[in-house]
Amino acid sequence: MTLIYSILANRKVLWLLLIVNILGTVYGYYWYRWQLADTPAIFLPFVPDSPTASLFFVFVLIAFLFGRNWPLFEALAIVTLVKYGIWAVVMNGLVGIVNGGLDWVSYMLIFSHLAMAIQGILYAPFYKMKLWHLVVTGVWVLHNEIIDYVFKMMPRYHDLDLYMAQIGYFTFWLSIASLALTYFLCLRKGRFYLSIKS
Repeated sequence: MTLIYSILANRKVLWLLLIVNILGTVYGYYWYRWQLADTPAIFLPFVPDSPTASLFFVFVLIAFLFGRNWPLFEALAIVTLVKYGIWAVVMNGLVGIVNGGLDWVSYMLIFSHLAMAIQGILYAPFYKMKLWHLVVTGVWVLHNEIIDYVFKMMPRYHDLDLYMAQIGYFTFWLSIASLALTYFLCLRKGRFYLSIKS
């Protein structure tokens, strides 16, 4: 276990992850380009869910490289990486069930989003958030549910349009589970903690 965390804290690994997450973030916003083009300006911050999650983690990695912690970004990163990472895996899996199979892009999305969730969890011992950071994050993700499922701004998976009510219900509880997991990993008394050194 010590070896794993010493690798995660290695500056070369942090730089590699930073580059990968920047590229993934850029691709994510590009993937949303058609939806963003016809999204009302007031909803723009809440539409590109996964690339915004990886953008939060980009800021976390930048802070780590300077030997610092930015706790609000840490809370936003872990909750949204877990939530949208798992969400995209499930949604692409459902597309495969509905359509009887998946193309290579769907498999790429499944593996990249699973990696998002895993990286958010792996770095949990290095986070220094407080309860208020998690509360603010909870407001962000639950507000995002309202934007997505009340104002119909959720990511477009037209094959799943008939299941929007069920998906909205699942997404709400996935948010709660992601917040609970973050509390367990990052805020509970006696939790496993490590420090990033510059």
